[in-house]
Amino acid sequence: MPRRPEYDREDLIERARDLFWAQGWAGTSLKDLEGVLKMKPGSFYAAFGSKDALYELTLERYVRDGLARLKALAAKHGPLEALQIFPRIVIEGGHTPARACMLSKTLLELQPRSHPLAETANKHLKSMEAAFADLIVLAQAEGQVAPHHDAYALARRYQSDLMGLRISSERDGVDAKAIAAEISESLAKLSD
Repeated sequence: MPRRPEYDREDLIERARDLFWAQGWAGTSLKDLEGVLKMKPGSFYAAFGSKDALYELTLERYVRDGLARLKALAAKHGPLEALQIFPRIVIEGGHTPARACMLSKTLLELQPRSHPLAETANKHLKSMEAAFADLIVLAQAEGQVAPHHDAYALARRYQSDLMGLRISSERDGVDAKAIAAEISESLAKLSD
């Protein structure tokens, strides 16, 4: 009978996500991962197969957590208000290892290398965009967003605004809270 692993796989994925998010794909060595995960090389490969396979799992975790946060906001506040609150949460993220979006960081780092994980990040960005569009469609059904607005075009712009907000929040002398408020206010004007 095979031995049961003595680790919490989800905890390991979360710790690896934070390391990759802070240091990037290229900036994270297998030694870094082994140290943070407290695993020997053989255990690491048995658990995850490769650095790329683990990175893909961390991207999935990152998106799953983001979508869950967005869904919880929508359940509590409604679709439009969830979209209005989300920018503030993005910059006040708490203990996040980096403010910049892990997906956009991955895309920017790995697209020039034609690395397959860049396409994985792009796929996940599209799923986030679709979630934003779904909330806009719901807000249209509730009369909070005028029906003549293209929900998918608004979702693309919203996602772009969030990415810019995350980058701006890293800069000295930029009032990211004011930018988050502007994004929120622009959504409130869509009822016309």
